[in-house]
Amino acid sequence: MFGATAKDISSLQQQTMSQAVDLLLADQSETSAPLVWYHYDINGVSQGQTWVHLDYDSSNDFNRTQSLGAWWLSLMIAQKLSIREKMTLFWHNHFACGAAAVGDARYSYNQCTLLRANALGNYKSFVKQITLDPAVLRYLSGNKNISSAPNENYGRELQELFTIGKGPEVSTGDYTTYTEADVKAAARVLTGWSDDQKSTGLIFNAANHDSSDKQFSARYGNVVIKGRADQAGAEKEIDDLLTMIFDQDATAKYISRKLYRWFVDYVIDDSIEQNVITPMASTLKANNFEIRPVLSQLLKSSHFYDVAYTGCVIKTPLDYIVGTLRCLDVVMPTNEGVITQYYGWIGLRLTGANLQMDLMEPPNVAGWPAYYQQPEYHEIWLNADTLDSRIKFVDDIVMNKYAIAVQVFYKTSLDLTALAQKSFDPSNPDTLIGDWVKLLYPNPLTSDQLKTLHDTLLPGLPNYEWTNEWVAFMNQPSDTTKRQAVSDKLTVLLKYMLEMAEYQLM
Repeated sequence: MFGATAKDISSLQQQTMSQAVDLLLADQSETSAPLVWYHYDINGVSQGQTWVHLDYDSSNDFNRTQSLGAWWLSLMIAQKLSIREKMTLFWHNHFACGAAAVGDARYSYNQCTLLRANALGNYKSFVKQITLDPAVLRYLSGNKNISSAPNENYGRELQELFTIGKGPEVSTGDYTTYTEADVKAAARVLTGWSDDQKSTGLIFNAANHDSSDKQFSARYGNVVIKGRADQAGAEKEIDDLLTMIFDQDATAKYISRKLYRWFVDYVIDDSIEQNVITPMASTLKANNFEIRPVLSQLLKSSHFYDVAYTGCVIKTPLDYIVGTLRCLDVVMPTNEGVITQYYGWIGLRLTGANLQMDLMEPPNVAGWPAYYQQPEYHEIWLNADTLDSRIKFVDDIVMNKYAIAVQVFYKTSLDLTALAQKSFDPSNPDTLIGDWVKLLYPNPLTSDQLKTLHDTLLPGLPNYEWTNEWVAFMNQPSDTTKRQAVSDKLTVLLKYMLEMAEYQLM
């Protein structure tokens, strides 16, 4: 998940690991929709109502896109005990599609619901839906793919990025599992499909479809896909194309590697390939490409809980932002109207963009470089600018200074005394520090680090100084002087803890 609240942790403490994983992988539906926050939209729809069913409106499309991003981020913050939000973002990175290039927020909303609906579903059927998704048709020029001038964009990305991937092919040394001829043949299979902006739906034009047979290379066993002329036949050609691709062992291994890098680690050596990836791929094929059994296998494996793979990767910007809000139980304004609410979520999305992860705008069709750019991978998230911005974000959260410079006043709220009271014994500074270490870091700290934290809370003072102040506050919680005395010390402690390098890891 994107961080865990105290309530999440409490809900899982009495369950076995297997029960907890089953709960995370259970179906969790989401019925809300993004709302108008910008005064009004067409057809009399006003603030607090949804715009997703309306006609295209160029004057409000930017505002709708902002609304969509805000709504999506709000779902991450308010997520249930479910892996669905993390998997929705996984697929958004896998089937990368930029909202600005699509040019219609309704298309992007429909694609978002598609990602959410298939987050734990069937990979093969999902790829078919993505292939015919109007947003993807626009983004990768599939709506311009016609028999007289085949456009190879989607035919290439379908194989290179979405399914079979690039090698290495051990027997030949080639880093590709398909040929240029296969890209051209796939493009011809996919001719004739376009979108209808009025309905945001799919259109097939038989006159634009190449109805001749398509010959594929020896890499695919010299398969020939029989050409058809009508819409049902053209869709059958897509089915044949996907069956051919999914029959390749490389396809199951490719998506297994991507899941592994998303949830475990970026480095896949020969041992992991043999002992983790290959079994995952076998499970995927044995279950007809259902994703849930593969995730269950990975999250219940001893490898997943190996200490060598705990806290070994840098948090993504969204893990950092949303995780901070959730694990600290930061309060977001909820009773100040839809404008304030949406401005807050928009601001958080902008913070993510400033940290190199702009929701709905992956940098290219390959997704975010941290998941494919060798050898840096996750290290790409951190540089001098983004590290400073990360630290400023958590500092502002702790100091209750995180505000959005927009037309309305918006500020988050963090009650450190309430956070401290979730400790087993907040009157004991060692217990309090130990509980916060478990909450914030994936790995234990050294004795020297714990001593530094103790000195940060109580510089040169004995434990009873904190105990006395805490007890005095709890006896008179409405006394502002006593509250301030403990809050000031907690602020210094938490600020220091969030600035530590260990907080960057997950």
